[in-house]
Amino acid sequence: MSLTLDEARRRAALLADVSYDLALDITATDTFRSRVTVRFDTRGGDTFLELHQAEQLQVTIDGDVVTTGYDGRRIPLAGLAPGKHEVVVDARLRYVADGEGLHVFTDPVDGERYVGAYLGLDATQRLFACFDQLDLKSPITLTVTADPAWTVLTNALPITGTAFAATPPIPCDQLVVAAGPYHSVRWEHRGLPMGWHCRRSLAADLDRDAAELRQVTELCFDHYAEIFTEPYAFDSYDQVFVPELNWGAMENPGCVTVNESMLPRGRVTDDDRRRRAMVIAHEMSHMWFANLVSPVWWEDAWLNESFADYMGFQVAETAAGFPGTRVSFEAAHKPGAYLADRRRSTHPVAPVAEDVPDVATGRTVFDEISYGKGNAVIRQLVTWLGENDFLAGVNAHLTRHRFANATLDDLLSALDAASPRDVHAWAGVWLRTAGHDTIRVTRRDDGVPVLTRDGVRPHRFTVTAYTPELAPVGSRLIDLEAEPVTLPDLAGLVVVPNSHGETFARIALDELSSDAVANGLADLADPLVRAVLWATVPIERLLPGQLPRESSPTLVTAALNRALDELVRRRSVPGALEMIAAACVPTGEPDRQLALAAGLARTTTDIALLRRWLDVDATDLGVPLLPDLRWAVVHRLAELGGIDAPGIESERRRDGTATGELGALTALAARPSAAAKAQAWTTMTGDAGISVRRFGALAAGLWSPSQRELVAPYIPAYLEVSPGLARRGSAFATAVGRAFPALPLTAAELELVREALTGDVPTVLRRRWMDELDDRDGGAAHSLSDQDQPGGHGTAGKV
Repeated sequence: MSLTLDEARRRAALLADVSYDLALDITATDTFRSRVTVRFDTRGGDTFLELHQAEQLQVTIDGDVVTTGYDGRRIPLAGLAPGKHEVVVDARLRYVADGEGLHVFTDPVDGERYVGAYLGLDATQRLFACFDQLDLKSPITLTVTADPAWTVLTNALPITGTAFAATPPIPCDQLVVAAGPYHSVRWEHRGLPMGWHCRRSLAADLDRDAAELRQVTELCFDHYAEIFTEPYAFDSYDQVFVPELNWGAMENPGCVTVNESMLPRGRVTDDDRRRRAMVIAHEMSHMWFANLVSPVWWEDAWLNESFADYMGFQVAETAAGFPGTRVSFEAAHKPGAYLADRRRSTHPVAPVAEDVPDVATGRTVFDEISYGKGNAVIRQLVTWLGENDFLAGVNAHLTRHRFANATLDDLLSALDAASPRDVHAWAGVWLRTAGHDTIRVTRRDDGVPVLTRDGVRPHRFTVTAYTPELAPVGSRLIDLEAEPVTLPDLAGLVVVPNSHGETFARIALDELSSDAVANGLADLADPLVRAVLWATVPIERLLPGQLPRESSPTLVTAALNRALDELVRRRSVPGALEMIAAACVPTGEPDRQLALAAGLARTTTDIALLRRWLDVDATDLGVPLLPDLRWAVVHRLAELGGIDAPGIESERRRDGTATGELGALTALAARPSAAAKAQAWTTMTGDAGISVRRFGALAAGLWSPSQRELVAPYIPAYLEVSPGLARRGSAFATAVGRAFPALPLTAAELELVREALTGDVPTVLRRRWMDELDDRDGGAAHSLSDQDQPGGHGTAGKV
């Protein structure tokens, strides 16, 4: 039972002045105590609190203990008189292993226990009884009873011990608790307490990076203090590397949680550092967009994420000192957004509320449209409006709705007032309409290039010209609307539209430009232009000749991931693995070697090479293997039959961390034997308490394109059991969807998927299966494309 839009609207109209006084006791190891006092005003009538699977429940309303019709999810509050009320809900709840609720983790390195409240959609009710919706923002006062030796972190500063000050009004899903023997690095900046925290066993890694983490935090904070007129609204700023977080990071006010993958063991690559700086900038921008001003309902979640994703890449690139961050967006994120926008499940960047009828559907809009496309569309808006007018509108919006909720129309009105341009009309074609345009380069008979647009959106972007030998000639910003743009001074030259990625549109190059790029892409000096072109020209044209010469590790990794996804998983191109392996020659500077070695480790059939790398713990040119790369080598060796269970166990013990535990599970499941597959499948589906991480690790090893005969029987079995597994919760449903068979499927197997979709499939899983069908059987080609609809803009598909 997921909260519906109609229910949320009725409850919001009924209630006001909600506040929570929450006490958690996390000293026991099987269940925890959650006692919350909820105070609110009401117009009178019936409503309900949400609380998931509580035990030993006691409910008091205005001082009287009551018997409720609690059904395991909702506590009815019937016949309330108009006025103020106080409800006390005391219960015991179970810890979780799926990252939604009060998550518990035991560190295999030292046996230490960590407890974290990771909340989000439909998850706050797994921690305490609440009105679990965005537009009932409330102050929350928290007290935590925990091991006195532990550090306890939350959204506010402690008053005494682990009793914390009340937060400003925030959506209840943004509460956070991180408790355990954390290692901390603390300081003050502009009078604000700040800190970075990690598990005790990761202390050396945090200390290694502490100076950089502090510098990036301060640079981002100073930048936002300069561009936003509203001051930072919370009393501290902590950032915590927490174990087993389902997201890359979560923007909890004053206490951001960050996935531990961003604190890598061993050598930290430049890509690691750029990605981490982007995440820091992304989550900090949420302190304004999401926390200070929040959406009313989940249809506007895109605005939080699109704005933050744009700010994350932009601020990391321009303010935090990490040039090349935009390259990673163009190469690794934007192509997935184009693919998502061609599926049946595409939707407008900004859907209307009625297109998100319940919270379960809200979960599905945290996708490539909201992040990748939304980021690109916000960048186009800034380019089209100008940064000054954009920020003037944003600041007016933030001030007008401080500590409140607001809609897209509220933001558009503020932007419209700050700009002479018609922002509402712009939003109609860019935000309220699904699909994307195509920008085409054609040639007149005299060789003059002409730019045209298939679609209805106005575009402002950079055009860059090169000689046929790809020597740079120059760049300029142009506007393209309904009328073609003729470029007579660029006759006979290679032309690259949107070369700096300012807009979101597919690019169709003319034959002269396409051939020149296919033959010499790696020779272009500007990595941003190369990033745009790697995503424009068919990957099989570029891979053999250009990947071995590509100097950017960022672009190497993005190209390899695209090739594996497109040529192996989606299109089943014969000989694709061999072609990819042949292009991966690990030479050059260390980061480039590691990127190419990762591609080779996933595709080679050379057991001797992989064994040699393991034996010396380095590539053939002596670059040490990072832990993730070492486990990729072990995984591939296991697939090829080059390492047995004792060898994998030896690697697990050598690693000794939680990452090693998961890597060993993947490798064991990847072994080419019926017994190994049966064991993995039984553990995945038969263990009711399996964590999301362990389930995903086993699935990663189970499916292998080279082991079709072994794994084919599990395809119908997967389709049969998955709906039941997905009902454990949205996080588990996401993991089950990601566990879709990662190998080419026959027509008969695809038909089995279609048949399964006619049954009762949970929303999150249904969306994933539909997308897999589109990617594999040409369904995306049958969705609304640029040519299918008048004006090339399409309409939203239903999920």
